[in-house]
Amino acid sequence: MIINFMTRAVAIALPIVWLAGCSYLFYPRADEFLEKAKGATAVETMLNLTAMLEASAKAARGGRGYDAPLNDLHNQFHALDNAFCQVTEEQASTPAYAKAVVLNKEMWAIFKQLWKHRSDQLERDVALDLFAKRVQELREALRAVKR
Repeated sequence: MIINFMTRAVAIALPIVWLAGCSYLFYPRADEFLEKAKGATAVETMLNLTAMLEASAKAARGGRGYDAPLNDLHNQFHALDNAFCQVTEEQASTPAYAKAVVLNKEMWAIFKQLWKHRSDQLERDVALDLFAKRVQELREALRAVKR
């Protein structure tokens, strides 16, 4: 009976988590940052988020562990990921947007290394520098989408 209840609970909860996206359950501040960065269009929102990401990456240099600047960077990055879902079909069909998607994937790979080495000062700062460079490249790609 308990197993049957647990199976039903998982069967109900799993689609809710999957459809809602993990960001709102595990990264509740992502929604806050997304709202704070809200622009007239999804691309403008993403551009605003790149400014936030760049500032947080700079603030996170020299830190250790899961400190406040890294926490902000983490949530802002999830907000950016959510903003990618809000672009129009017309924008999504541009070569500049395709480049933005590739850069976002590269940023995820770098962020995973940053997260893995968040307590190692040297590796953390190297990953933050690489991340910041990709953020700048992403900003340029998004500006091209906006035109």
